[in-house]
Amino acid sequence: MGLVSWLIAVPFLTALLVVFTPAGKVERIRWISALGTGLHLVLTAVVTFQYGRLALADAESMKSARLMTLHLVERVPWFESMGIQYFVGLDGISLAMVILTSIIIFAGVMASWKVTERRKEFFALLLVLVTGVFGVFLSFDLFLFFMFYELAVLPMYLLIGIWGTGPKEYSAMKLTLMLLIGSAFILVGFLALYHASGLHTFDLARLAQVSYPTDFQRWVFPMLFIGFGVIGALYPFHTWSPDGHSSAPTAVSMLHAGVLMKLGGYGALRIAVYLLPEGAKIWGLFFMAVTTINILYGSFVAIMQKDLKYFTAYSSVSHCGFVLFGVAALNFAGMKGAVIQMFSHGIMTGLFFGLIGMVYGRTHTRIIPEMGGLARVMPWLASTFYIAGLASLGLPGLSGFVAESHVFLGGFFGNPWHSAGVMKALTVLATFSIVVTAVYVLRGLAKVFMGTIENPHFQDLSDATLSEKISTGLLVATLVFVGIMPWYLVDLIEPSILPLVNRLHALGPVLGQQ
Repeated sequence: MGLVSWLIAVPFLTALLVVFTPAGKVERIRWISALGTGLHLVLTAVVTFQYGRLALADAESMKSARLMTLHLVERVPWFESMGIQYFVGLDGISLAMVILTSIIIFAGVMASWKVTERRKEFFALLLVLVTGVFGVFLSFDLFLFFMFYELAVLPMYLLIGIWGTGPKEYSAMKLTLMLLIGSAFILVGFLALYHASGLHTFDLARLAQVSYPTDFQRWVFPMLFIGFGVIGALYPFHTWSPDGHSSAPTAVSMLHAGVLMKLGGYGALRIAVYLLPEGAKIWGLFFMAVTTINILYGSFVAIMQKDLKYFTAYSSVSHCGFVLFGVAALNFAGMKGAVIQMFSHGIMTGLFFGLIGMVYGRTHTRIIPEMGGLARVMPWLASTFYIAGLASLGLPGLSGFVAESHVFLGGFFGNPWHSAGVMKALTVLATFSIVVTAVYVLRGLAKVFMGTIENPHFQDLSDATLSEKISTGLLVATLVFVGIMPWYLVDLIEPSILPLVNRLHALGPVLGQQ
């Protein structure tokens, strides 16, 4: 086993240790989960250092490459007769997603320190879910990718159905059914690629060397984009997301919005656009228009919400629209912005849902009009909530500004296949969401934290505990770090975006004005 396999194995082994720990050993279960995810953070840092050292030598050659360059690759034959293998590795895009997931799961465990109901099963399922997420980001065999994808989706049913609140059975079932419908689209697309290639392999690197007929790409690309779009909250397939968020426990909401929804943008970029560039050219403008609806619809609906979780959930629908908008722009700036937005939104929304859980645990309400003046008794939680809100509305100096500016630039730069005027018009419409976001974020936070405390029961509420400060402090530090020094993330991602752009240009790398 190499370093990449350990990135997948550590959370799974931690889950096994939790399972074999007696249920009565509460502190031991918590500390095993915390130490396991903390170890994963350290391992992620080691892998990042190793990758940076190896990728430096390839930086120049990547400018003209049409095929992705992977590092720390591990290949083991699995079902050779069917062309299935254990094929894992990483490039800059997958490494950025691994860093995001590692941060979110550690913060989620720390935020769940006070879980009291069936702790062992809760932490075990949480770690199994994140094992699937790491597997998706590191797999380059489509069969292995799909297996890990299902492993990431299915534990959500139990995590929401058992530990959730409100209409949790309905929300869990709706989420599971809609994501499985998306999975069916993805599976059909994968089987079509496998059959049409004539290679009898699921190897992503080999499939990328096949020139699929344009007619084939015309119908397979939208199938894959929609399939991944379901988990990425693509309009009108987003309706499972707000219900799932509202019923999920804190750590599950953090993983749901922070990481799980990013599988959609990642799959659309990594597989749909990469393997089917002609299909992307045919459908790109259509999906830009749909994601513009995503962005505006999510923003306007968020204004109307009175429940903090629904408020943040519809904000996530809007912000996830930026991811798919950047992917559909089909240019260097847009796709780079999409990856940065996946990272930024993952950290930001993970912080949002973590804070909502902490506030709810003290006030026992998520209804915005029932709150007010909480900054007087919760200065730490109020301060971190405002930082998350400012990142959401794209304040310079925080990661949201870096991400959204790249996405908007991608829309304005255009591409050779679509009308520049239409792309600019869609981008202008999308930018209106910045104003709407500022309205609902600032107004919502003011109602929750500013003014006087109207409810006498809130006078004696406590501020964040040590574990909660560690969780939220880590996420805030990441938002500020990426906002002030974005070049570390940008330099990691850029070389892996170039082959995607080069594949879209049949005659070689044409970066043009980007």
